[in-house]
Amino acid sequence: MTVWKYGDNINTDMLFPGKYTYTCNSVEEIKPHLLEDLDPSFAKNVREGDLIFAGKNFGCGSSREQPVVGLRAVGIIAVVAESFARIFYRSAINQGLLLIECPEAVSSYKHGDQVWLNVSKGTISVGSSTFSFPRLPKEILAIRDAGGLLPYTREKLQQRKKQ
Repeated sequence: MTVWKYGDNINTDMLFPGKYTYTCNSVEEIKPHLLEDLDPSFAKNVREGDLIFAGKNFGCGSSREQPVVGLRAVGIIAVVAESFARIFYRSAINQGLLLIECPEAVSSYKHGDQVWLNVSKGTISVGSSTFSFPRLPKEILAIRDAGGLLPYTREKLQQRKKQ
């Protein structure tokens, strides 16, 4: 697992350049452009199971799905940040991307540290230190596990029809 660490105010244009908003229509078209203006190595080197650590106000900027859809599609298991922009936070829930606010973990991380994330316990270990974060509501975890709000809703509707 690789941890990709970035600073404060990483906006949606840094995550996915706005110039591609109306030309990239599929996940496969989105993936090569992820973070291209912030970190040109990201799209080429990110792997399923990687984490992003970031500072304050991650995901600020415009309300677009492509940044979240792209991060989920390349296999980012979670973004751990000091704080998130509210609109990005909601978009992440809708798309099933796990977001964790844990400023202490972000500030303690040094390049090369081993990181272990235990979502069910609400802990993240960085090097030899372990930090707690608020446990996520079961509904948010269920949406994530289903792959996003739409698959979750479809699943619930199918369950109701069977009853």
